[in-house]
Amino acid sequence: MLEKTTRINYLFDFYQALLTPKQRSYMSLYYLDDLSLGEIADEYEVSRQAVYDNIKRTEAMLEEYEEKLQLFQKFLERSNIIEQMEKSLSLGKLDTSKIEHSLVLLKELD
Repeated sequence: MLEKTTRINYLFDFYQALLTPKQRSYMSLYYLDDLSLGEIADEYEVSRQAVYDNIKRTEAMLEEYEEKLQLFQKFLERSNIIEQMEKSLSLGKLDTSKIEHSLVLLKELD
């Protein structure tokens, strides 16, 4: 569950501008502020089911955006490349060819 929550939080960070204000609000309250469905329903004066349905639809939309745009996947790949560069640098094993290779990989992600 924590892995799903973390993924949704990242997707929300990347794609929230593509959501409606209501979708952003529900997702923010549920995932970032950790409110329950009932608490959100009370705040908006709707049923728990309405909140649940909205959140599930929004999660599906976020996954569709990621499938098409792959911003989160590219972020993970960039982070991995940078981590490897930092590790090599700290071990004193980062030579020019490794730097050039890493830069090519980073450029390919754009």
